[in-house]
Amino acid sequence: MTDHKNIEPTPTDKDYTSLTEQHTNPQQVSIKAWSQKLLVVLLCVASFYGGWKSYESNMVNECVASGGQVVEGGKTILCELS
Repeated sequence: MTDHKNIEPTPTDKDYTSLTEQHTNPQQVSIKAWSQKLLVVLLCVASFYGGWKSYESNMVNECVASGGQVVEGGKTILCELS
């Protein structure tokens, strides 16, 4: 038989949380927060650029499908129908 008085209780989630809070360096938290913000900004920029290129590609495909020819005019793409 085992003596229940000598068994150590298992740590709970609350115990783990308090242990991690005690050993967290404020500078590490700040760096982690800034790196997460930077990652979000980079993902937003990549998403915007991908959407823009997708839209541009869709417009070229519609132009070609309607029998037109794509003419690049500086910052714009023109579709000349024959």
